[in-house]
Amino acid sequence: MDIHEYRDFIASKGGTRTGEGFPVRHDWPGLFEHQRRTLEFACEGGRTAAFLDTGLGKSRVEAAAAQEFCDASGKPSLILTPLAVAQQMRRECEAVGVEARVVREDAEVWSGVNIANYERLPKLDISAFGGVVLDESSILKSFAGRTRNMLMEAFRDCPFKLAATA
Repeated sequence: MDIHEYRDFIASKGGTRTGEGFPVRHDWPGLFEHQRRTLEFACEGGRTAAFLDTGLGKSRVEAAAAQEFCDASGKPSLILTPLAVAQQMRRECEAVGVEARVVREDAEVWSGVNIANYERLPKLDISAFGGVVLDESSILKSFAGRTRNMLMEAFRDCPFKLAATA
């Protein structure tokens, strides 16, 4: 098999895109080149994943993506985090110029970037969000199937999604 046949083979394995993306709207001077390219991939794809190893600035990409999703959809965006990570994620948002608020229930949701623990999801009206970012999405493998299925069902119609993990 030559390289062209291999590329054709790989292309045949791809699924159809379900989301429509958009070009990045902001400059993001606080991001390194690899982070900016990851952000571009996330926004242009609309529904994507980012696999950045520890120390490569995954949280900053997530923060920028959440803001881009909010701006593109005209609706709030949501970053879901594991327990005890929400405040750290808020600080990462601030580091790249994104105003974000940690929320625990629907009444606290505001028009910008919202951060909540995965466990708080039942307390939120998912239809209010135009984008979702799943922080440490690999932890979903350890959740019971019903939690994973609940997330998939809850965000089925959400236009912009980013699953991120190291």
